[in-house]
Amino acid sequence: MTPPRSRTWGRIGRTPVVRVRGRGSGRVSMAGMTCYKAGERSRLIYAIREYRGRKGEPKGFGWRDLRDLLVRARIQLGGPIVLVWDNVRLHLTAGMREFIAANAAWLTVFQLPTYAPDLNPQEGIWSLVKRDIGNLAAADLGQITRAVKRRLKQIQYRPDFVDSCLAGAGLITDD
Repeated sequence: MTPPRSRTWGRIGRTPVVRVRGRGSGRVSMAGMTCYKAGERSRLIYAIREYRGRKGEPKGFGWRDLRDLLVRARIQLGGPIVLVWDNVRLHLTAGMREFIAANAAWLTVFQLPTYAPDLNPQEGIWSLVKRDIGNLAAADLGQITRAVKRRLKQIQYRPDFVDSCLAGAGLITDD
């Protein structure tokens, strides 16, 4: 994640400035799923990866990482999964398509339209995380990672946040 920008307060006539060491020291990548099952609490299942710029280190998630996240979600949820996801290039790779075809007994996939962040509840989760770290002046990548993990854990233990993201996308209704 590049340093997020957010609004803050300051003295009249003096714009607050936060200096960030932008040496390209790394990034934090997140992958996650908002899960809903009627009669049960909503869940957030996620994975985080740090990239520090080392040689041979993956910059982000690969299709195998997403596969592992899906398998972990199936174990945690204890049943079949209906997956609704966007058209990120990673979701459309040959390896992922083969995995989906091989596991059609428990995995059903629906693609969202090409550009539809308003239909994706996970975008609401990412917005909550980014809003929380908007004014964080981190000294290093580890501090950003800890802040992201802390916020995701807070959201995970507040199913009403996950419900609001699902309702905002029109996937569940408030009854």
